[in-house]
Amino acid sequence: MGVEEAFAKLCLTEKPSESTNVVKSLVFKPKTAKTATPVPIVVIALQSTSTPSPVIAKETALKDPRLARDELFQSFFQCESAKKFTLGYLCNVQSEFHLLIDAQLEALTDDMVVELNDSVFIKKEELFKFLSQFESSKSSVDFTQEVAKPEPKKSGVSNATSTISAALEDAKLIGITVDKGLDFSGWYQQILTKGEMLDYYDVSGCYILRPASYAIWEMIQKWFDEKIKSIGVQNAYFPMFVSSRVLEKEKDHVEGFAPEVAWVTRAGSSDLEEPIAIRPTSETVMYPYYAKWIRSYRDLPLKLNQWNSVVRWEFKHPQPFLRTREFLWQEGHTAHLTAEDAEAEVMQILDFYAGVYEELLAVPVVKGRKTEKEKFAGGDFTTTCEGYIPQTGRGIQGATSHHLGQNFSKMFNITVENPLGPEHPKVNVYQNSWGLSTRVIGVMVMIHSDNKGLVIPPRVSQQQAVVIPVGITKKTTDAQRSHIHESAKEVESRLKKAGIRIFGDYNDNYTPGWKFSQYELKGIPIRIEIGPKDIEKKQVVIVRRNDSNKYVVNLEELERRVPEILEELQKDLYSKAKESFDSHRVIVEDWKDFVPSLGKKNVILAPWCGETACEEDIKDSSAKKDDGEEYEQDEKAPSMGAKSLCIPFDQPKLRPGQKCIKCSLLARYYCMFGRSY
Repeated sequence: MGVEEAFAKLCLTEKPSESTNVVKSLVFKPKTAKTATPVPIVVIALQSTSTPSPVIAKETALKDPRLARDELFQSFFQCESAKKFTLGYLCNVQSEFHLLIDAQLEALTDDMVVELNDSVFIKKEELFKFLSQFESSKSSVDFTQEVAKPEPKKSGVSNATSTISAALEDAKLIGITVDKGLDFSGWYQQILTKGEMLDYYDVSGCYILRPASYAIWEMIQKWFDEKIKSIGVQNAYFPMFVSSRVLEKEKDHVEGFAPEVAWVTRAGSSDLEEPIAIRPTSETVMYPYYAKWIRSYRDLPLKLNQWNSVVRWEFKHPQPFLRTREFLWQEGHTAHLTAEDAEAEVMQILDFYAGVYEELLAVPVVKGRKTEKEKFAGGDFTTTCEGYIPQTGRGIQGATSHHLGQNFSKMFNITVENPLGPEHPKVNVYQNSWGLSTRVIGVMVMIHSDNKGLVIPPRVSQQQAVVIPVGITKKTTDAQRSHIHESAKEVESRLKKAGIRIFGDYNDNYTPGWKFSQYELKGIPIRIEIGPKDIEKKQVVIVRRNDSNKYVVNLEELERRVPEILEELQKDLYSKAKESFDSHRVIVEDWKDFVPSLGKKNVILAPWCGETACEEDIKDSSAKKDDGEEYEQDEKAPSMGAKSLCIPFDQPKLRPGQKCIKCSLLARYYCMFGRSY
């Protein structure tokens, strides 16, 4: 009997009427020396599962696996071609091979039918019985894992110990496998990819925003758009390209962005006569047209905003959401007749930004003003919202609102007739620019999420709740199963009408426990369980994602209690994050305590003279260990020094005659310092 016939006996004779799970069988050939025999890799996975070659290479410890050609099928499987290959041909293999099986395929229930091709169907149980004969070659693989690029070898102690120790002992293969506290970078990558927030792209520093993260951005857009329109801002769009002639018109501005500007120098096979920059920000794109449109003081204020992407070709290590080469943001650019009007708007916008973080994302921030060294290039002053990442003890800039003064209007000749009359000199307008980017999503993820996966505040979550039928077993009749599902769908329908973003998972392929883990991984704020006993008692069980607290809710109170539970969850996330930030924002008045406090994952409020030279000295001095005579050494201090984060608007009171934390000058105010992203 041929291999195809033997395997066919295990398969179903007719195409099933119910839906099936499509399975793909792929064969890879690794890179092998010409004198060596290649070891084929057979991958069996759900059609919906991406099977990237780096994961295959990692699991098999083989180099550069590529899809095999017909010659390999003929020599190893005695199969005419890749097109005619079926799993039955595995029985023909006489030498070593690797068999990688998708963990999500393994998780299907045994009675599920899988579709191997248009005409071959088999129960999952029978398929795995067949594959069990290849046990020595077989391994289960989580294809959603992120494979880090190999780092250059360094002398000294290997990183292997820290990587191993970061592994979670009870981690499920499809879940988060490293501890947030031990391998924060690895945890962050897994959180984003396994939680389906983003995927990596083949251009370094660029990422794909998947629906779950883009939905958060849309929530922010909607909220912020309403706020700025209420103060007279209008949306517009300007081209992404900037001529070098225009970009170089504002020297200070260009110098601030020069290392990050990406240039287009060719079109097809021809060199461009003039290089064209891709906007890192749009001041130089927009302001020539402000000069054209603004003729009279009656044209003021002009308030435009655009939702767009910008490119900053960062040479530092890219991090998803936090430091990327292309990112989405909004950038507002306004022109005013007086400095007072412009400065009032700067503060109004800063309050809106704080609202995005605190009201939507449940992230506490400190509002303040940037130092002269850290302000926006070419501006008069910059205001900022500064956040804090507890796990690393670092500060992070959340959003900035800049007062540009008349610097740009003088450069671009944006003037109006003087309201006092034509005999008076023309007036250069006062300008602002302000921006908030998709960085906010990364900040939210880092602060709230845990070792189970994402934790997303309900106000911005794409889905706020999931309904999961429970209590269905092999003994459950079709009628009972249908009744449980209909009851769950009724709960879903009622809550949708009440304005809750909710969906139900009625797929019987996976167990309720599997579903619980999946939706914890994806950060759905609450899950609603309903089973036979709940139906009898006219109730549901609601479980919060952030702390697993359970609530038994009567069906008659459903529409009232679910919004209340979501709002309680939102407030609890903010309270927890604020408590962490407040407890790690410490006042330090003696330099000997500065670095030790920094090493305890704190940001520091310190009396400061306001001098740039002193600011640079603080950064340099906190980046290296002292000889032990001036202050106690911080054994775990990283090489990164403390930079100024902001001069908070909410200031501790200076003592009379109080000196700067670092030099002998009198302190002008307290400044917040910290290691920063």
